[in-house]
Amino acid sequence: MGKFGGRKKFLHGNSIMRILRTWEGNVDREIDKLKKTLSLFNNSSVQRATVLKIIHDVKKRKDAALVKYSRRFDHAILSPKDFLVKEQELVEAYGKISYRFVKSIQKAVKNIRIYQEHIRIPKVNPMKADGIVLDTLYTPLESAGVYVPGGAASYPSTVLMNAIPAYVAGVKKIIMTTPPSQDGTIPPERLVAAREAGVGEIYKIGGAQAIAALAFGTETIPRVDKIVGPGNIFVTLAKKEIFGYAGIDMLAGPSEVVIIADDRANPSFVASDLLSQAEHTPGISILVTCSTVLAEQVNRELKQQLTKLNRYTGTKECLEKFGIILLTKNLEECIEIANTLAPEHLQIMTQNPRSLISRIKHAGAIFLGPYTPVAVGDYIAGPSHVLPTGGTARFSSGLSVNDFLKRCSAITYSKSALREAYQDIAEISGAEGLDAHTWSVQIRITPKENVRRNRKKSLPKF
Repeated sequence: MGKFGGRKKFLHGNSIMRILRTWEGNVDREIDKLKKTLSLFNNSSVQRATVLKIIHDVKKRKDAALVKYSRRFDHAILSPKDFLVKEQELVEAYGKISYRFVKSIQKAVKNIRIYQEHIRIPKVNPMKADGIVLDTLYTPLESAGVYVPGGAASYPSTVLMNAIPAYVAGVKKIIMTTPPSQDGTIPPERLVAAREAGVGEIYKIGGAQAIAALAFGTETIPRVDKIVGPGNIFVTLAKKEIFGYAGIDMLAGPSEVVIIADDRANPSFVASDLLSQAEHTPGISILVTCSTVLAEQVNRELKQQLTKLNRYTGTKECLEKFGIILLTKNLEECIEIANTLAPEHLQIMTQNPRSLISRIKHAGAIFLGPYTPVAVGDYIAGPSHVLPTGGTARFSSGLSVNDFLKRCSAITYSKSALREAYQDIAEISGAEGLDAHTWSVQIRITPKENVRRNRKKSLPKF
């Protein structure tokens, strides 16, 4: 018997997405199977071996290795002097795109900066008491590397959502790496987004080799303190391997959405949101509802809306393979399932969505109401769309300005405060067998003429 049901029974028919009744089907098994299928590290030993070889090669041969892998994987013939995007290329990029696109990017930049400044950890006032001052200092990282994938789309939004939090934090050196086209160019949308977001340097390097270059540095590309940004399995594995030499944001997997909806939800809206995740191919789309009517209406809407999409084939296959509609007994069970899944995106389309917030324990980002699709978070709202996937929202959060700040404590004790603390320090350090720790306190609070004598005798009591 699973957590949400027992014997498995599907409603077939002409459904695009599988429909599973939680009181009849083994939901646990289906969800576990889905997660295993899409797991980042499932059967990744071959890819890991390749990544380790690339990292070792870049550490040893630096720019020469980057030249080799650019030719092999991106089919771009570049020399080290070609890696850095020149100022003229950035200027020309603005002439290759519409004025309206530039204004939209600038609007997104403004919203993201305002939000990140709003949530930036404020200056913390010192704690003071009886000769003790405890300061908490927040300082920005000195450098950050933003990885932006290539592929079928240009992903200017990825540039914004990774670079702007670093910029607002006060990171002085923000550099970006991104795979070039075969002719050695970068799409103008990506370049414009980087310029508007405050990226200082852009390098035409992609894949695991770019991650290695950012972590260890080459003759051309400087090493950085932290690497952020999504990528394919090779990029993700590379980030996992270099952690410790540089910080990373997270190990992100396929995009995912869980939608909680009741019988008041608009089925066309729900279908459009399921499609928006599936078009990532792969993407996980899950509807959790207590309305049989809504489930059937959504499947009909999916069929109709699919025909209007440019990525029809891939999106349809993704929905059929990775999409699930879970029919529950009530809204309480919907919430329980959502918390169990801890999704990257959680949409709530119920009669009073805000009333459910306090009962949501785990989610990367929550989207409330019929007019808040995930797309607003992806592009324009302000919070970064770099979010925990694969259930990792149970213990992690989305990328923000605060991920580019380091916290340091500064402690000041007066002599009288140290004398007051001595006995407790002596008790604990003595239990740990660390008498030098005790002595480092004793030598400061014992009169000079008694230091040697007291060092040989038992520790004084205060």
